[in-house]
Amino acid sequence: MPIKINLILTSLLLCLGLSAQQVGHTTITFVDSSRNNRPIVTEVYYPATSAGDNTPMTTGVFPLIAFGHGFVMSVGAYQNFWDLLVPEGYILALPTTESGFAPSHANFGKDLAFLITTIQSSGAGTLIPSTSVGTTSAIMGHSMGGGSAFLAAKDNAAITTLVSFAAANTNPSSIGASQYISVPTLLFSGVNDCVTPPSQQQDIMYDSTAATYKTQLNILGGGHCFFANSNLACTFGESTCSPSPTITRAAQQSATNDFLKLWLAYFLKNDCPKAQEFQDSLSVSSRINYRQSQPIACVSGITDTHVTPPPFKIFPNPVKSLVNVEAEAVLFGSVYTVYNSTGKLVLTGKIDAATTVIEFSNLPGGIYLFSVGGNLKQTFKMIKE
Repeated sequence: MPIKINLILTSLLLCLGLSAQQVGHTTITFVDSSRNNRPIVTEVYYPATSAGDNTPMTTGVFPLIAFGHGFVMSVGAYQNFWDLLVPEGYILALPTTESGFAPSHANFGKDLAFLITTIQSSGAGTLIPSTSVGTTSAIMGHSMGGGSAFLAAKDNAAITTLVSFAAANTNPSSIGASQYISVPTLLFSGVNDCVTPPSQQQDIMYDSTAATYKTQLNILGGGHCFFANSNLACTFGESTCSPSPTITRAAQQSATNDFLKLWLAYFLKNDCPKAQEFQDSLSVSSRINYRQSQPIACVSGITDTHVTPPPFKIFPNPVKSLVNVEAEAVLFGSVYTVYNSTGKLVLTGKIDAATTVIEFSNLPGGIYLFSVGGNLKQTFKMIKE
């Protein structure tokens, strides 16, 4: 977007009393000690006080999204996503790993999962402290990255939702992994996708997933590559098969963006009206067809559109030995999970009384993520002294 237009939009927002989130960027190499100190070079885009590299972060707390790239595609092809979502108040982390011609899908899935738990618990360098990272998160990806997102989300209670774009079946199989996914799942497909035909890939993933809330959106006339910006590798691959897209890249991204923003605003920000907008858009849009396990909707009785009070309390925090969980009856029988900062499940059990006591004394000191399951799952950071 030209600088002049940016200035006009910024001035308009200020006149309306709104603040314009700028897109900051930094490159960080994370290290996964559990995989022989595997380096994970990651491009991180975040709400900043001014656009550019290594600029100060805007004050606030923002949900986290880890995004996986497609086969031999650079992360630069996905600028459309960070230009869309960072101004909306999200942090995007895009690992550059497994970009060659012989990628390890298993490692790529683990990279995506690792980034979620690591950035939530420890932040991303000096620019993005953990206190600026929200407790809700999404794993997203395109093509190979979309399939790897299923691997990352398998049995992963640390994430809030999964979103894929023209997801490809991977090795190990993302279709096989989908049966273990219970978080709300949104699949985007292009009806004219000849690279990963929906009938052979995303349709099966949708049918297989165990998610209670799942939606598959089929972009009419949409292709495989148009979910991203122009990229030589993807364009070449798509040129070798048929059918071809019958809509423009801009049209496909516009249809995608409208639904994506509503889904994320609801599941990552608890913005209740966005759930109804999502459902309304499904019923009236002429740009898509869809299928859905059940409509998404706010929990009855919740009126606050941004902050949903959790139906439980946990204390003390920090903890030395015992944690008390005081829960409302609606949570009786729900499973709780505790993950360490590397994403490893260390404790699990059931909430079966008004007060449940959890033993933390055998865990080493550090940061943990405590969650209780459910559609609007709440996750809290716990510090073990």
